Amino acid sequence: MPHNRYVILILWAGLLAACGPNGPAGRTNAAAPGATGAPAPATVATAAAAGATAIAPAAPRAPQASGDPNAGIDLRLVSDDVRQPDFVTHADDGSGRLFVVEKGGTIAILRDGKRAAKPFLDITTLVNSSGSEQGLLGLAFHPDYKQNGRFFVYYTAQNGDNTLARYQVSGDPDAADPNSGVVLFAVPDPAPNHNGGMLAFGPDGYLYVGLGDGGSAGDPWGNAQNRGVLLGKLLRLDVDKGDPYAIPPDNPWAAGGDARGEVWAYGLRNPWRFSFDRATGDLYIADVGQYKYEEIDFQPAGAKGGLNYGWNVREGLHCYRDQSCSSEGFVDPIYEYTHDSGCSVTGGYVYRGASFPRLQGTYFFSDYCSGTIWSLRQSAPGQWQQRELLQSRLGVSSFGEDQAGELYVTDLGGGVYQVVAAP
Repeated sequence: MPHNRYVILILWAGLLAACGPNGPAGRTNAAAPGATGAPAPATVATAAAAGATAIAPAAPRAPQASGDPNAGIDLRLVSDDVRQPDFVTHADDGSGRLFVVEKGGTIAILRDGKRAAKPFLDITTLVNSSGSEQGLLGLAFHPDYKQNGRFFVYYTAQNGDNTLARYQVSGDPDAADPNSGVVLFAVPDPAPNHNGGMLAFGPDGYLYVGLGDGGSAGDPWGNAQNRGVLLGKLLRLDVDKGDPYAIPPDNPWAAGGDARGEVWAYGLRNPWRFSFDRATGDLYIADVGQYKYEEIDFQPAGAKGGLNYGWNVREGLHCYRDQSCSSEGFVDPIYEYTHDSGCSVTGGYVYRGASFPRLQGTYFFSDYCSGTIWSLRQSAPGQWQQRELLQSRLGVSSFGEDQAGELYVTDLGGGVYQVVAAP
C-alpha cells in the first residue's frame, strides 16, 4: 500500500472523479484533498419526473471541525487496519460485524474495531485492480443471509469485464467458501474507468446493480442512452429465480424489445454509490459528473422504472454535448454542485440511526476530493435544502450502514470511521 495518502488520491481519483481517456491524469480542475469552498446552504427545486409513471495517507487523517457549529456530527476512527477500503456494510444477522470491501480483492471483517485474522473472502486472483477505477467494488448480503448464507460481489475481472457473482458462506461464519462463486454476468467494458459497482437489495427484495457508461470521457459509445446495453444503467434483478437470475415482471422492459429486460433506469454516467431509505424506500443515486457538475438523482418509492437521468445529453441540469438541448424526457437531479466544491460525488444514506435524532431523515453525501460531508433534506415537495456538516479531510470513497442504521465512512487512504454526534 502506498505510504503517501496523496499517492492514493491520485491513483483513485479516476474511480470517482470525472476523467478523460487517460484516467485521473486527464483531470485538470480537481479540488485538492481537504479543500474548502463548499456551497452555502441552498434550496433547489426539482422538476417533475419526466417519463415516469407514478403509482401508489497510509494512516488516516483526523477530521477537521465542522463548518457548521450546529451540524452536530464528528467522525470516530473504527479501524485503520484496512487496505484501500471502498465500502463497508453489515450482514443483518445480529452478529455486530462490519464487512469492509478492499479494492485489491478481499473482504475484511471488523468486530469491535479489530480486524479478523483472515479475510471473509479473498478473490484477488480473479480481480483486476491495476487501474485506478478497477477492483473489488461492491458487496450486498441477501436479505435472508442469516438463513441461506448467500451474498453478492461486483468486481472488474482480470480481462476487465464488469462482473457480478454470487458466493456462499462456509461452515465457518467468518469465512466464505471461495469455490462457491457463480458468475451472474460479465459485461465487457471498452475502457477501464466508469465501472459503477454498487449493489443493494431494494425493499422489494430485488437486487439493484449500478454500471458506469463504459469509460473514456463523454460516453463516446453512447451507452448511457442506449437501452439495449447494460452500461450506464441501474439494473434490477430477481436473484432468487432463473438461471442465473430472472427479470422481475414489472421491470419497464421485461418483455424485451429494443431494451434489455434488466434495465430499471438509464442515462447514468457512473452511479458509484446509491442507496434506499430504509424507512421510506426512496432511492438516491449519486452520479459522478464529467468536467463541471456532480449530481444527486432521486426516485420516490412507488414510482415505476424507466427513468432517464440524462447523461450524456445533459450533465446535471445543463446541456453537455450541445449549447442547447431539450429537457423533455429527462429527470432533473434534486441537487448538483460544481467542481469549485470538489471533483467527484460520493453518495451516502438517509440517516435512520439513534446517535443524532435531530438528523433523522437527512441524506448524507460527500466528495472524494474535498472530503466535505453535506446533508440534503426535503423541506417541501420538490424543494431540497443542502448544508455543510463536516470538513473531513479524508478521501471519502464510500459511506456504509450497520444493522442499527448508524453511518460509516471509508477513507481510501486506509481507514473506516463511524459518523457520531459531535462532543
